Formats: sequence, structure tokens, C-alpha cells
Amino acid sequence: MPTPALELSIVMPCLNEAETLAVCIDKAQAYLDRTGIAGEVLIADNGSTDGSQAIAREHGARVVDIPLKGYGAALMGGIEAARGTYIIMGDADDSYDFSNLDLFVERLRAGDQLVMGDRFKGGIAPGAMPPLHYYLGNPVLSWLGRVLFRSPIRDFHCGLRGFSRDAVRELGLRTTGMEFASELVVKSTLAGLKVGEVPTTLKKDGRSRPPHLRSWRDGWRHLRFLLIFSPKWLFLYPGLIAFVIGVLGSVALLFGPLEIGPVGFDVSSQLYLSAFAVVGYQGVIFWLLTKMYGQREGFALPRGRLFSRIAERVSTESAAFFGALAFVAGLAIAITQVAIWGASGFGALDPLDTIRLAVPATLLMILGAQTVMAGMFLGILSIDHRPAT
Repeated sequence: MPTPALELSIVMPCLNEAETLAVCIDKAQAYLDRTGIAGEVLIADNGSTDGSQAIAREHGARVVDIPLKGYGAALMGGIEAARGTYIIMGDADDSYDFSNLDLFVERLRAGDQLVMGDRFKGGIAPGAMPPLHYYLGNPVLSWLGRVLFRSPIRDFHCGLRGFSRDAVRELGLRTTGMEFASELVVKSTLAGLKVGEVPTTLKKDGRSRPPHLRSWRDGWRHLRFLLIFSPKWLFLYPGLIAFVIGVLGSVALLFGPLEIGPVGFDVSSQLYLSAFAVVGYQGVIFWLLTKMYGQREGFALPRGRLFSRIAERVSTESAAFFGALAFVAGLAIAITQVAIWGASGFGALDPLDTIRLAVPATLLMILGAQTVMAGMFLGILSIDHRPAT
């Protein structure tokens, strides 16, 4: 018999939450009873060994066992198993009030596809959030999320959030750890879902043991995810800045030493600037290849107008042509220098003048070779393929 459709599933990830699980389930059940919403309380158990599963069933919740470890894995398993049109997820540590979900349901019924709680607007009880998270972790990571992805969300890591089950299932969520919290917001924003935020309160959790969250490890995982999903900021912008500074500086020193105030620059600076240009150019190539790979594999990476224009024009053939042109130009300068050296009987040369010309020649050869190899790799990414069976 088909399962009757429900309006709301309240999903809680669980790993040894025996101390607080019952009160969370009771509050969620009380909310469903008070509002008359057709719903369920679903516990996505991640391998508890303290009897959490039995407690959940005793209090009327449905338990789904999720063998793959991790916060994100538990929630993805819970989302797949949920029967509700809407899902509200929250931690089972009694830090969120499951008896007061009205604002979330109102926004979901009004058409929002992701509704985030805002703890900073709703109120954070003393001791509920460590100072490191309150003053550094959450504000900085949330600010980065707004800058990198133009997200309207001010509290990226609130554990209480509601969403349309069907809309979120189409996002292709993949992360299994704590960075799942960031992935859900980022991919919802990139996919153009209607995203909103409502005030919610956070109180000190009711557990006697330390939380599963590890501040520095999980903070780094969130930061890494935000950067990897924004190759424009990770590779393109730093790469362009380094490349332009390196090339302009190398060319300027080609005509002789320069002085800026009391500081003088000569061939040693030219050599370092050329290395700066090479590193910057590599960053730009990484941006392009990352975007191409993301497009091929179906990752929801931002696709801007700049990338679209470049992707239409760059091919293995064009990269090979311009790369070879740059390499040959550098090689021609090198051959000319050897010819001049031979004309002088292969004797001693002025080291400054020789290096001053050899640096841009070497730079052209390196950039040309990089361009050719990047074009070849781009050709590999462009090969049509069938998934392995």
C-alpha cells in the first residue's frame, strides 16, 4: 500500500543523544498535535550505542538507520527517508525549540524553498555558543558565504532549518560531514531557490558530554568547502592580480633598473616577478579547468558571463596555437642571445644585460608550455563519455 503523503517531517540526526532525545521528540510531537499538521518525527540514527533508537521509538518517532558516518550523511539519509512535503531539521541536543516551528512552516507554505534560522536575531542564551564561534567562526564564515555566493543568509550554520524536500533532493548534496550545513545554503543559492530566514533561539544544550563538533577541524572543512565551490575567488582573482603584477614588472625592468623612492629594483626583482607571473597564470588555468570539470560532472558551480565567453572560445587547438606561439617567441629570444654570444667568440657577457633579456624569454617559454598542456587537459575533459557500468 502506498504511504499517505504528509505535510511535514521533523528530522533529527542522532548519534548517542539518549540524554536529550526524548525531550526533543516530545516537543516536536507536541507541535504537530497543537497545530494539527499531518507530520512525522524522524530520527536519522548514525550508529548510536546508548539506546537512542529504543528511546526514539518509545516516544513515537520513526527511526532510520544511516550506516555511513557523519552529520551530512545522517541528514541526507533522513531527507531520503522523509515522507513530508516539507522538512524541518534540527539537532537532537535540546538546543533548539521544536515546539515552536510556526515561522518556519509559514514561510514554507508561502513558497520559500529554504528557510534558515537566525540565532543572532532570535537570541543566543549565555553559554549556548562558545566565544570562538560567536565572535569569529560563525560571523566570518557567514560573511564569506554572502560575499562569495551573494547569499542573503546571515547565519550560515544555524542547525534549525526548513526546506522543500523535492527542491533539496534535486541539489545533489554530497558532503557527509559538518560542511553539509554550508553546502545546503550554497547550492540552494546557486540553484536559484527562494531562500529566507527567520529568527530562532539557541539555548545551551542538555548533554553532559562534549559536542560532536570540533571547532578548528570543522571550521576548516566549512572554509575549504566555501573556497572550493568558488574557484573565481580561490584561483581567478588572486591569479590575475599576480599575473598582471608579474608581467608588468618584468617588462618594466627589461629596459633597465627602476627606483621607487629609496628602493631600487633590478634583475633579481625581475626574476622574482616572472615567477609571480607564472604562479598567477597557473591560478587562472586552474580556475578555467575547475569550472570546466564542474560543468562536466554536474557540480553546481557558479557560471558567470566571463567563463561563458572564455569557454566558447577556448579549445585544445586554440590553446595549442597560442601556447606554441608564446613558446617560439621565447625560444627565438634565447636563440638570438646564443647567436650574439657566438658572435663575440663565446666570451664573457655582461651578466645584467644577459639576464635582463633571458628572464622574459624564459617567462614566454614557460607560459607557452603551460598553455599547451592546459589545452591538452581541456581536450581530455571535453571527451564525451558514458558512465561506467
